[in-house]
Amino acid sequence: MLNTKSFLAVDFGAGSLKLAEFEVTEAGGLRLKQFGLKNLGAEGAQASKRDVVIRKALTELVTELGIKAKQVNVCAPGVDVFSKFVKLPPVESGKISQMVQYEAQQNVPFPLQETVWDYQILGTTAAGEFEVLLVAIKSDVIEGLFKVVDESGLKLQLADVSPAALCNAFRYNYPDVEDCCMLLDIGAKTTNVLFFEKGKVFARSIALGANSITQDFVSETKKGWAFAEEFKLKEGFVSLGGAYEEPENPQQAALSKIARQFMTRLHIQVNQTMQFYRGQQGGSMPQRVYLAGGASIMTYTLQFFQEKLSVPVEYFNPFRNVEFDPAVNLEELSRSAHAMGEVVGLGLRNLAQCPVELNLMPKSTRRLQAFNQKKPYLVATVFCITLVVFAMGYLFNQLADEKAATLEKLDAEIQPLQIRSTKFTGVLKDLKDARTEADQLADWMNARRYWALTFEELRRVLARTEGEVVQKYKADTGVWVERFFSFQTADSSAASGFSAEAPGGAPASAGGGAIPSGMTPEMQARFARRYGLKAPGAPAAPAETAPATAPADPAAATPADPNAPAVAADGSTATATNAPGTVTLEVRAIGLADPTGNNQIAFEFLKELLASPLTFGGTPEEKETSTKLEGTVTPVQESTSTFLFRVKWRLKTPIK
Repeated sequence: MLNTKSFLAVDFGAGSLKLAEFEVTEAGGLRLKQFGLKNLGAEGAQASKRDVVIRKALTELVTELGIKAKQVNVCAPGVDVFSKFVKLPPVESGKISQMVQYEAQQNVPFPLQETVWDYQILGTTAAGEFEVLLVAIKSDVIEGLFKVVDESGLKLQLADVSPAALCNAFRYNYPDVEDCCMLLDIGAKTTNVLFFEKGKVFARSIALGANSITQDFVSETKKGWAFAEEFKLKEGFVSLGGAYEEPENPQQAALSKIARQFMTRLHIQVNQTMQFYRGQQGGSMPQRVYLAGGASIMTYTLQFFQEKLSVPVEYFNPFRNVEFDPAVNLEELSRSAHAMGEVVGLGLRNLAQCPVELNLMPKSTRRLQAFNQKKPYLVATVFCITLVVFAMGYLFNQLADEKAATLEKLDAEIQPLQIRSTKFTGVLKDLKDARTEADQLADWMNARRYWALTFEELRRVLARTEGEVVQKYKADTGVWVERFFSFQTADSSAASGFSAEAPGGAPASAGGGAIPSGMTPEMQARFARRYGLKAPGAPAAPAETAPATAPADPAAATPADPNAPAVAADGSTATATNAPGTVTLEVRAIGLADPTGNNQIAFEFLKELLASPLTFGGTPEEKETSTKLEGTVTPVQESTSTFLFRVKWRLKTPIK
């Protein structure tokens, strides 16, 4: 269904132009609002002048009737249309188009690239063959019609052909006809013969029209075309033949004979068509004939075919099921209704689906028409997009203003809070600094106690060592720590004026550690006493010389270098620190008569030190590698009856 508002239907016949304005009723039917008919004359039959003539006729009718509708369906003249019924073997639906195109190439009498063609499947035969109606028309003819319609201020919706329009009109107005019947539409240049039988339809165009009557009459009377056409319409009739009294008017008598000759030739063609329909299409003999077309109103035409065909003949009424607007002149319509079959068929295309729906509009016209149909939507889309853009811009502008106002309000509220936050941050920093100082003081207090614990533990180790020696050797002895230091002096000590004292009391070499500068003399003295350093010129204890006897280990034969830097348990060189984890103990003991006993005293001291809870290392292996004897045990001094040995002691917790 194309549309439901008022629209036009125009039949561009070879001899006349017929126009009707329709509208769709609320019940879905068709209502005739007004109609008109214009004879095209002799010029209408001339191809060179036809476009001008039909344009003038169409414009005059639209103006005279005051028509406001713009949409129009048109029917091309039958003389320019090629139509043929073809049968196709039962194949898949996808292959039908290819087969129809092949049939068009074989049957259309002009090149397909110069034509517009269409087809429709009308049914199937008992053998399963497809019955297809193929129609074609030259592209320049359709484009000429489109140009005429466009220049008249109308919009072409579709282009149909006479056989299809007549078929739709007959099916709509005579839906109850079941027996085979024939519709004979006699036009100016062609005659359409249509057969209807139980839903089946067959059509054929015969190249005979009523213009041949006019032409023969012009030749007979030597009168002009206009006179001959007007005389034919007013005075013409078909001679009944046989013995009858001829009219007194010789021109009328001549015209009646010419008309009978034409009807006789037409009957022969109709009879051949009937035979073809019955023989090739499997149809039946028509039980009733309906006359239509402009030439069918000539007097005695109905009687002529009723006599020749021996079946009931009546005029086709295309308005049988069409409603009429009160303004329609029914008396005038009755004089031309038989010629309006194509117009009604065109109007029905705007209703529900029709039995035959063909459209011979060129592809270029269809594309232009589709674009024009979409143009309002495109304009509306552009307008909507523009409106949306402006709306979004306005919305964003409003949001920006609201955001700016909100930010200004928040800034006023946040500023006091920022001042408070700054103050709070400063107070929090002061609190953290105070906590740090408090933790440092607490750490220092704990460190002071750790010194006492360390020396107390060292005293217990010495006491246990003496007890073990007395128990084993049954001799009194004494073991004490002569020196306790956390690192050896470095080269910088000489440069600073202080040096570490070697285990034997000798001054350290220039590679010893240095006392930091900037201290008062009292602080330097305390620092030197704590870490075993002394200023140059201070008295030093005499250094003890390592014995010359070589132990089993060649590396151990060299006496311990008192100036060598202390080595940590992990092999790294110990450096000066305020929290040493490894200390060196220089232990002096009273010698025994047995020299091996002196070594045993050193080992007993080391064993007790390893057993101390203050010694680093979770396993015995870790302890033995981090806490061990250094160098060799010195021989007993004759003057003091004592000997020295060194032990590197790695503490579990560094002392501060």
